[in-house]
Amino acid sequence: MSYCLYCHQSYSEAWSWEALIGLKASPLLCQDCDGKLIRIKGEICRICGRDFSVFPEQYRQDDCCFDCIRWEESDIWTGVLQQNRSLYVYNDYMKEMIAKLKYRGDAEIVKAFYPVLSSEFKKISHDAIIVPIPLSDERHYERGFNQAELLARGIQKPVEQLLKRKTHEEKQSKKTREERLSQKKNPFEVIDSVKVKDQKVILVDDVYTTGSTLRYAVKVLIEGGAKEVSSITLAR
Repeated sequence: MSYCLYCHQSYSEAWSWEALIGLKASPLLCQDCDGKLIRIKGEICRICGRDFSVFPEQYRQDDCCFDCIRWEESDIWTGVLQQNRSLYVYNDYMKEMIAKLKYRGDAEIVKAFYPVLSSEFKKISHDAIIVPIPLSDERHYERGFNQAELLARGIQKPVEQLLKRKTHEEKQSKKTREERLSQKKNPFEVIDSVKVKDQKVILVDDVYTTGSTLRYAVKVLIEGGAKEVSSITLAR
């Protein structure tokens, strides 16, 4: 008998030869909770990883969504983000799950996503360094942990703290799309440029919304000498 990390109800695991002989890790979510999450598979935007199966056809052009086309049309941002790959669609259930993690302190939930995070990392790169998107000191103190760092640990590689947030500002979730995109100052700085120089970097964060947070982080890493930067996020 196992207990679901999200709803905390007991459940019986589905029997399989893989689980029996140890080739498959035991699930950490019950079938009901896991079934409400939508994995991003099939056709996606080649840059941000948006799931085209739940995205209106008129908002894409070939293998790119209009959001990314707008980013790429900017002289400042073209070619900055190599690629983002997200694990799940940011539906109402995932939104509630992330809220429980971030705002109600249920940090154990992240462990349910470790196998998928590790698998996704291997598809992108075997030799990149892992860098979580940092919180401001105030937000970190308020929350007690950085959810991006907790997620990054699931990749099972050393996690490097190479970025710092310069200032404490209003939560990104409280800003409109226009406010996020019009942000002038880069909120990030590189802590150790020696470790960044000529490296492939994979950033880790919880949610890709407009892509502004990730792109600002990517930009400062490239300016600090990184060879290329991609990202993995839990949801898109």
